[in-house]
Amino acid sequence: MCEQGQPSLFQTIKSIRYNRCPVCMATLMAPECRLNSDDERAVYALHNNDPHDSGYRRFLSRLTGPLEARVPTGSRGLDFGCGPGPALATMLEEAGMVMSLYDPYFYPDTTPLERQYDFVTCTEVVEHLHQPAQVFRQLDDLIKPGGWLGIMTCFQTEDSRFANWHYRRDPTHVVFYRQSTLQWLADQYRWTLEVPAKDVALFQKLKT
Repeated sequence: MCEQGQPSLFQTIKSIRYNRCPVCMATLMAPECRLNSDDERAVYALHNNDPHDSGYRRFLSRLTGPLEARVPTGSRGLDFGCGPGPALATMLEEAGMVMSLYDPYFYPDTTPLERQYDFVTCTEVVEHLHQPAQVFRQLDDLIKPGGWLGIMTCFQTEDSRFANWHYRRDPTHVVFYRQSTLQWLADQYRWTLEVPAKDVALFQKLKT
């Protein structure tokens, strides 16, 4: 992910190899073990991201609540990797934000990627990235100086739990982040990092 370290074998689980970067401490599924594009899309299409589901809204509120406390009403945001049912964007629009959508499978129009935003959200997205360094550079470009990047992903903790971790067992999850990995990202891009809730990271891009 950092394009600096040389990842080495971390664990092999049922023939799936996972590598660990000694610099950013990300854990990555070996490229040859990943699903192809069609199989990935089939898994994503099974996700039930109903914006009217109260339980799902509570889950997303771990990000929307802290973000709304930091971003004024009327701000422009991008839900990057919104999936087939952009529930988070719906919640933020209800809170008075102006939202754009992008998803390479379900909202593939790249026009929203041609401008900058007051904030960008990525909920349950960054664990799917085959080229995470490239995407994080893109996210940095999409955020205005002083703007925010909100990420939800399960932070990887004890290595002893990795093999049986529910998050690892999703075959579309190919990169796993420790909190220290996210701090490395913040330092790399000169962002500040807050962790306002479990598995939620809020980055603020410094004003120039």
